[in-house]
Amino acid sequence: MNNTITNLFGIQYPIIQAGMVWNSGWKLASASSNSGILGLIGAGSMYPDVLRKHIQKCTLATDKPFGVNIPLLYPNIEEIMQIIVEEDVKIVFTSAGNPSTWTNWLKNYGITVVHVVSSVKFALKAEASGVDAIVAEGFEAGGHNGREETTTFTLIPMVCKAVSIPVIAAGGIATGKGMLSAMALGAQGVQIGSRFVASKESSAHQAFKTEVLKAKDGATQLTLKELTPVRLLKNKFYQDVVRLYQNHPTQEDLKKLLGRARAKKGMFEGDLEEGELEIGQIAGLIDDILPVKEIVEQIITEFNATNKEMSNLKL
Repeated sequence: MNNTITNLFGIQYPIIQAGMVWNSGWKLASASSNSGILGLIGAGSMYPDVLRKHIQKCTLATDKPFGVNIPLLYPNIEEIMQIIVEEDVKIVFTSAGNPSTWTNWLKNYGITVVHVVSSVKFALKAEASGVDAIVAEGFEAGGHNGREETTTFTLIPMVCKAVSIPVIAAGGIATGKGMLSAMALGAQGVQIGSRFVASKESSAHQAFKTEVLKAKDGATQLTLKELTPVRLLKNKFYQDVVRLYQNHPTQEDLKKLLGRARAKKGMFEGDLEEGELEIGQIAGLIDDILPVKEIVEQIITEFNATNKEMSNLKL
């Protein structure tokens, strides 16, 4: 396929492997890029020196384009951005912050910049900041999420109608059928996260990957909206949050319960009871752990077969 997204990133298929915390290290990113899609390293769970090592290892593992996802509220953001330039990273996805803060700075170094949004309002702000494309993410997505709770099926056509730059759909997409649906709504590509959590190359703990396979519909919930909304599997920690809400907690109460490093404890260290287990609603469709190459092949095969089938559909 040849379209605005494949041309923008220099990739074979208009698919982006999301840069997820505690999941998206150099092994996942390089395997994704070697499979013809865009691999992203997730900087949000890495100290600056760790990120540098992952970028260097990814550079050695693939000769294809790859990028880094950077939450703009990262405490060491200046150091992170300097590493991006020093290591000659060509593609940066930004999230969780104001894109106007760093977009021009990055583009002055010839870096392609994409920003993740959850609403039309923020899509317009991202476009005005000069980004090259937008990821419009519905609240089906795992991990940190928008407060608007707008679904992907609703968000994509509204964002596509409002902006003139390429739109990448995210949230609730893990299959070729999901990809085709998003593109039918106007997206030029898709970003996929949860499906790649359940890959051989994901850095997530095996216990977390196995727990993802057990998930059914209704297994996740968006919570902690007073802090930063996050979609979690309903484990013991989630139930502790539910019980705390019954007592009308303050923000400080919620912060105290959350503590530090809950996501690392759950997704990276495999503590299924006390850890924060971030995954999207689409986990209910994921039932195997495969190499990235096979996941991509399955998505493309299903996309093409469904596209052919739908071309014969007439009203």
